[in-house]
Amino acid sequence: MNREEIEALFVTVPPGAVLMRDDRTKETWSVNIDSFELCKFPITQEIYKAVTDENPSTFNGDRLPVETVSWIEAVIFCNELSESLGKDTCYTIDLGTEKIAVNPKANGFRLPTEAEWQYACQAGTKDIRHGDLNEIAWFKENSNNRTQEVGQKKPNEWGLYDMLGNVWEWCSDIYDETVYGTYRVFRGGGWCDQERSVMATTRRRSHPFSFKIEDLGFRIATNSK
Repeated sequence: MNREEIEALFVTVPPGAVLMRDDRTKETWSVNIDSFELCKFPITQEIYKAVTDENPSTFNGDRLPVETVSWIEAVIFCNELSESLGKDTCYTIDLGTEKIAVNPKANGFRLPTEAEWQYACQAGTKDIRHGDLNEIAWFKENSNNRTQEVGQKKPNEWGLYDMLGNVWEWCSDIYDETVYGTYRVFRGGGWCDQERSVMATTRRRSHPFSFKIEDLGFRIATNSK
C-alpha cells in the first residue's frame, strides 16, 4: 500500500487526559495524552498481507480484521510498514533475548499505549461505551460467532470504528511487570464476549510472544506531525 492510502486511514486524536483504573488492584490514575494519529479501523487482513505477505487469521476475508496474531507479530508489522514508507521504526527488536525497546519520538507506526487506546475509545468522555452496544460493536449476541468486516457499526464521535467488539486490540504497554512479567495489555472486547466484557475500561493481558487467538488483533498509531 502507498503512503496516501495509509494516511487516509488515520484520524487525529486531540490532546487531553484519561482516567485509568485497574479492577484487580482498585488503583486509579490519570494520564495526560498528547495529540496523535490513530487508524480508523483494526488492521485488516488485506493490509496485513500487503505488508507481511502472510495471513495468520482463522476467519478469512480482505476486510475482516487480522487476528490470531501475537503482540510481537503486531510490533514487527509496525516496523515493516514504517520501513516500506521510509519512516523511522519505533521498535528495536531482539528476538533472541525477547527484549523490545521503543523510540517514542520516531515518526513511524506503533501500537497505541493503553491510555491512548482508552482515551480514543471514549472520545473525550468518561463513558464505558459510545452508544448502544448492538449499534456500535460485534459481540456474542450479534456476531454470528465470528469476526465481521470492519467499519459496519457506528463510529464514535472521533470517527473511530470497531473500538469495541469484533477483535480485542493489543496495546504497547506491559500490564504489571512485578506480577505478570512481560505480559502486554489488550483492550476492547471481541466477537465472542458477553456484553459485560465489552467496555472501554476492560483490561486484559497475556504473553507477547506466545499468545494468539481468533478474537485478538490490533490497530496502529503514529505521532502527530
